[in-house]
Amino acid sequence: MTRRIFIAGNWKMNLTLSASLELAEGLKQKTANVTAADVAVCPPSVYLQPVAAALRNSNIKVGAQNVYFEKNGAFTGEISAEMLKDIGVTYVILGHSERRNILGESSETVNRKTHAALAAGLIPIVCVGELLKEREAGVTEEVVRRQFDGSFSGISAEDMTKCVIAYEPVWAIGTGKVATPEQAEEVHAAIRKMIAAKYGKDAAEAVRIQYGGSVNDKNAEEILAKPNVDGALVGGASLKVDSFLGIINGAK
Repeated sequence: MTRRIFIAGNWKMNLTLSASLELAEGLKQKTANVTAADVAVCPPSVYLQPVAAALRNSNIKVGAQNVYFEKNGAFTGEISAEMLKDIGVTYVILGHSERRNILGESSETVNRKTHAALAAGLIPIVCVGELLKEREAGVTEEVVRRQFDGSFSGISAEDMTKCVIAYEPVWAIGTGKVATPEQAEEVHAAIRKMIAAKYGKDAAEAVRIQYGGSVNDKNAEEILAKPNVDGALVGGASLKVDSFLGIINGAK
């Protein structure tokens, strides 16, 4: 099975409305003829609707950076999966390391959000990855397996094939450090084996696994060339048209 490369830009808590729309419009124009990859951008929640409107009828889908697991109710400040779907959102990032490690989000919470996203027809991008001390201790695979098992608990094989996994070594996010292509491939291959063991070979071959962690237009092509790396979840380099386009063009 050939998995289509998927490049997603996580804008995090950056940009103003005017800057977001300018970036969206620039990407819309520059990706009009892109055929080698699926592309998405994930703006801050307050800009999701205008960015989604600006990118309508383009090659770029819109993702949210988070979601809550309840459909509605007295949950001040939260946004439901149904609300996201209603305004044209396609993807949602779940369990990003910044939410796990800064905001204390557990894999159990990520799991509830994954179920909610799938039920609403959103595509979850579920993040896993180890801290620097965990890599140095040689427990990367153990940590990733624990996050994988917790985040996908109770997910059916059919629903698993609708998900995207993003491997993001925490020590490489926003630090300028990047896992070597060989390090990325090693963990991606391990994740694919985890999927196969739990859901079967067909599911493992179908699920796309992105790499995230200081991906830029200079290293993207080499990383994306690895057989188990199916795309990139891009942070800072997604905030400028040319650098993000360079990563998209790395998908050969």
